Amino acid sequence: MNWSWTLSRYLALQFLTSVMIVFGGCVALGFIIDVVELFNRTSGKDNIGVGTVFFMALLKLPNLTEKMMPFAVLFGALWTFTRLTRSQELVIARASGVSAWQFLAPPLAIALVLGAFMTMVYNPIAAQMVARYQQLEARYIRGRPSLLEVSTNGLWLRQGDEPGQSVIHALRVSDQGLQLQDVMILIYQGKDLFTGRIDAKSAILRNGFWDLTEAWVTAGGQPSVYHPKLQVTTKLTATTIQESFATPDTISFWDLPRFIAFADAAGFKPTNHRLHWHALLASPLLLCAMIFTGAAFSLRLARLGGAARLILMGVLTGFLLYFFTNASQALGKSGTVPVELAAWAPALTALLFGMTAVFNQEDG
Repeated sequence: MNWSWTLSRYLALQFLTSVMIVFGGCVALGFIIDVVELFNRTSGKDNIGVGTVFFMALLKLPNLTEKMMPFAVLFGALWTFTRLTRSQELVIARASGVSAWQFLAPPLAIALVLGAFMTMVYNPIAAQMVARYQQLEARYIRGRPSLLEVSTNGLWLRQGDEPGQSVIHALRVSDQGLQLQDVMILIYQGKDLFTGRIDAKSAILRNGFWDLTEAWVTAGGQPSVYHPKLQVTTKLTATTIQESFATPDTISFWDLPRFIAFADAAGFKPTNHRLHWHALLASPLLLCAMIFTGAAFSLRLARLGGAARLILMGVLTGFLLYFFTNASQALGKSGTVPVELAAWAPALTALLFGMTAVFNQEDG
């Protein structure tokens, strides 16, 4: 029993070390690529310095590396099992009566813990940082004039330009934010000088203006003035409103269910957010699938040889899984397949494939 515990700890440590080394390489590579991309996007802009570019790259890095973790686990598993097979350690262990399922158990346990950590701890941190990154991106690169937020109190939408800005609040929306009900518009001169308020029964976004009905206008301490119809100019379009909607990456795993409920109540269809939440739930299972995929190829080295060829097949399988995941999520976003199926299918498919391959090699 002590020998088994010692072996389990050894295998777990070898796997975790390999994954962390590969993950560190992914972090460094992702940071360099993102810095270069940001420099290209900000070239010719005088309002952003080198320090800001590096700061933005650091803010985006956790979100980027979160998506790289399945590949880090795959390459870490390939590296670990290949190294142990070539050093004859796994061969000796299997000759001593240790099955593939037994020495796969420690890496699988590490993958489950790592997946849970990435979902419940790492993801909230990454979400906060990428939200800050998007704010800086909107300020320095895109120059977007609006910001949309959905909460229990309804929808808040900010629009503005150099002369001033206005904050729009609506209790209910429809048509993905293009039609508002029970509207309040707070008007500011500059950034913080309040100049007036408009209350309206409804508002519809037209080409270049909001078309208000039953509007009461209050300005400069004067009595409110009623307008059956009123037009308020705006630079907002249907595209900018959709782009201003909080992206799933900016909302933590713990806040996503509440946000989805708020968005449903407000009149939006948060399909992307629901898909993202289920994908986060499935991430520990996906990491386990990567271990089985890596084992299915690297463990054959002891029988067939040809390390380069087999490892290349494992890497190609990982990229095929990546494209399958993107295709499945695209179908889920379009409503072609249920969101739950789109999020869970890649992980379940890869897991069944890997388990079948390992089972065939071990017991077939």
